Amino acid sequence: MIRSHCFNYAERVAKLLFVAPFRCQTCSHRFLAFSLGYDYLKDIIDRREHKRIPVRLALSFSGGRIRGTGMVRDISMGGCIIDCETIVQIDDIFYLQLFLGEQEMPVEVAAMVRSVSNKRIGFKFLRSAKENKRLFDFLHAKGA
Repeated sequence: MIRSHCFNYAERVAKLLFVAPFRCQTCSHRFLAFSLGYDYLKDIIDRREHKRIPVRLALSFSGGRIRGTGMVRDISMGGCIIDCETIVQIDDIFYLQLFLGEQEMPVEVAAMVRSVSNKRIGFKFLRSAKENKRLFDFLHAKGA
């Protein structure tokens, strides 16, 4: 589970009483949890919805006239960050092929470019990893 940010007035009031919202990373269920003596007001909230897992996976992608390859550096239920030389634009949509193992067929997912920086691309999966059994099993085995 990971701490979530407050979405409504009731959750903000509950936070004053040491009750904070959390989100299950596996099923995305949001819930409130009580912990006496822990001051959530001073806690720094990680706004990511899913835990990132460091990996080194080969990847290829294509979309429109653009094709590229890269190395996945971290992955989560919601997306991944790759090292890549290919020039892409934010909001471009690509089909990714993630090579989870040498003897396995690649896992194919659709993703949108969410960030581009110095030779790195951040992808957001268009469908959650929960909807792709092989990817979900891989992430679950790695501790997501």
